[in-house]
Amino acid sequence: MNCQKHLFNLDPEITYLNCAYMSPLMKEVEQAGIEGLLQKRQPDKVTGDDFFANNELLRAEFGKLINVKQINRLVVIPSVSYGMANVAKNIPLQKGDNIILVGEQFPSNVYPWMEIASQNDTHIKTISPPDEIADRGRLWNIRLLEAIDSKTRLVAMGHIHWADGTLFDLKAIRKRTLEVGAWLVIDGTQSIGALPFDVEELQPDALIAAGYKSMMGPYSIGIAYYGEALDEGTPIEQNWINRYKSEDFASLVNYSEEYQPGALRYEVGERSNFILIPMMLKALQKLNEWAPENVQQYCRDLVREPLERLRNSGFIIENEKYRASNLFGIRLGDHHNMDRAKKNLQEAKVFVSYRGDAIRVSPNVYNDAKDLERLVGALNSRKA
Repeated sequence: MNCQKHLFNLDPEITYLNCAYMSPLMKEVEQAGIEGLLQKRQPDKVTGDDFFANNELLRAEFGKLINVKQINRLVVIPSVSYGMANVAKNIPLQKGDNIILVGEQFPSNVYPWMEIASQNDTHIKTISPPDEIADRGRLWNIRLLEAIDSKTRLVAMGHIHWADGTLFDLKAIRKRTLEVGAWLVIDGTQSIGALPFDVEELQPDALIAAGYKSMMGPYSIGIAYYGEALDEGTPIEQNWINRYKSEDFASLVNYSEEYQPGALRYEVGERSNFILIPMMLKALQKLNEWAPENVQQYCRDLVREPLERLRNSGFIIENEKYRASNLFGIRLGDHHNMDRAKKNLQEAKVFVSYRGDAIRVSPNVYNDAKDLERLVGALNSRKA
């Protein structure tokens, strides 16, 4: 795969290595939003079918991306917190059960579980990262597996850790959750689109992802997959479009107690957003054209040599086996200073994030070797 910088409108004067914060928009995604906006000029041309058609296309593209053939298991959501709330409303818990979370997890994948744990006298077990620097990712995965026991009812985590890109062994974790009868709920916001994810292989109970990061879409839209465990659940909102035969506008006041089939009961109201849906659709079509394995390989090839140079300069970076290449943390060794690193990166116009004790770097297909060279140069600079 070649660099795709030409498809974006990034400022050539800056180096953007911050997709985990927010991806830039591709030109064709931006254009789809403009066309959607202009459509509202002439509402007489918006038909009843327009409320459904693009959503079906969107589900089909997301299904290709994560290997889901039953596309009515894929639903449009406005945010990860919305998607998680649907799970939280429906998971059966009893006193003495436990919920396992990964330490320093993104808040949207923590607050819903804090609430239901309090309501059900359920214990939250937070598995913090190891203090060890060497073998950190491997040890963290071992601790997660060891924490799952017969009282575990839910494991909620990311595919990769949002702060430093630690890669979690979801296959082994899913095997263990099935052994004890626990649900597995994955936040794929930082990985879907840039790292392969196969629902048929991993069989999560829910996979929830915001669209504005590694999926290259706009803000305020995401997509969720809900498995069979949620088939008869109650959604967090009641709206017209999720009810059976809602496509028949003339009969909307013939109120139905049935929902649309599959997981469509969980979709957000006004899911037919005529601006965001076409934008997200364009982004997913391009991701399927590229294929996530190729995106990850592009990032892997791009960062391998620069990261080795940083290691040789005393920076601490996880072994490739236990981290993603589209998102990783750079930790400072004894000979480096965070204030100086921030200052040098800012002066070099290199955009990254800072999460905990890590400099979070998240490249994608719009980055090239020159971008990584600027990163290395700024971090290795001894300017005060």
